[in-house]
Amino acid sequence: MYTELQLDNQICFRLYTAARLVTQAYTPLLTALGITYPQYLVLLVLWEKDNQPVNDIAHRLLLETNTVTPLLQRMEKQGIVSRKKGEQDKRQQIVSLTAKGKQLEQEAFELVPAGMKDQLATCPLEFADFQQLAQELDAIINALKK
Repeated sequence: MYTELQLDNQICFRLYTAARLVTQAYTPLLTALGITYPQYLVLLVLWEKDNQPVNDIAHRLLLETNTVTPLLQRMEKQGIVSRKKGEQDKRQQIVSLTAKGKQLEQEAFELVPAGMKDQLATCPLEFADFQQLAQELDAIINALKK
């Protein structure tokens, strides 16, 4: 057997498992807010900067627009965002937070960080370790993104 092909020697398995479990940990917190994890990611982008084209949101999330568009359509039906045609380029869709979407930021702030901190209470990593890990993951992401 090739040691390079053993599961315990695969960084991809650890990344996949960590991502799946972190997303799973967010789920009950986000369910309480009435949103999904992908919707939360879109909201994070819009809370940083409102009124963005769909293409910019997709680019920021490293997703294709055809992945983001149905997500935005569902969010619009929920009254979280609104979409309108761009003023300079009518082909562009500009996404904006509604009052409900803006209110969700406060609710998420009160619920999500503390909820995740509670779920990671037994993790021996300190905040600085998470910051370092984020930088290391960014290096992997930047090396692999197309």
